[in-house]
Amino acid sequence: MNSPLKVVVLGASPNTPSTSVTLGDYAVAALRRRYDVDVTRVDVYHLGPGLTSAVTRADADDATEKAFEAVEDSDLLIVSVPTYRGSYPGMFKHFMDIVRQRPFDRKPVLLMATGGSPRHMLMIDHVLRPLFVFLHAYTAPTAVFATSADFDGDRVLDPEIPQRIDRALDDLAPLLPARKDVAAESAATDGEAAKEPAATGPVEAVTSGHHCCHGSGSCSCHS
Repeated sequence: MNSPLKVVVLGASPNTPSTSVTLGDYAVAALRRRYDVDVTRVDVYHLGPGLTSAVTRADADDATEKAFEAVEDSDLLIVSVPTYRGSYPGMFKHFMDIVRQRPFDRKPVLLMATGGSPRHMLMIDHVLRPLFVFLHAYTAPTAVFATSADFDGDRVLDPEIPQRIDRALDDLAPLLPARKDVAAESAATDGEAAKEPAATGPVEAVTSGHHCCHGSGSCSCHS
């Protein structure tokens, strides 16, 4: 059996609730419909002084080091950040200045951002994408941008946004390691169920891990 796809959602929002976090949640939900995934969330603001006081990698505390390692070891990186003064937040840049460059070589990356108005939409292609091109990552040609008006709490109102997420995942699919395709497996199982009597034995439920990296400890929270 293949191991789950290691996915990291890298965020940089100081706010709770956060539209960029919600956007990342939608991407994770779309992934779960396709693959067996193990998701780790890293929000650079939650790392606190462990990140802000680090000048080099050696200065990082244990929680920040685990966050760096999670990003570097991921099979797929989802970046979902707010737009601040026409760019990504400085805390995000500081994190990316310290993380090792070599692990990003050919890493699949989905780029997403939020902003106060559509005028910030080009931030992704003018600022965020060049950063990952420099790191030699493979970014999905389809990026996802949403404004504050596209959200109602933790709901996305614009139906085109989930469609763009699916299109971006289609872009990246050929680059992802071979993993169980949940949708295809479900369809095959449904087809077999229509031909055979229902099983009478117990059914074992399998769930994917969900971890969080934050300043108070290691990447260890699960849901």
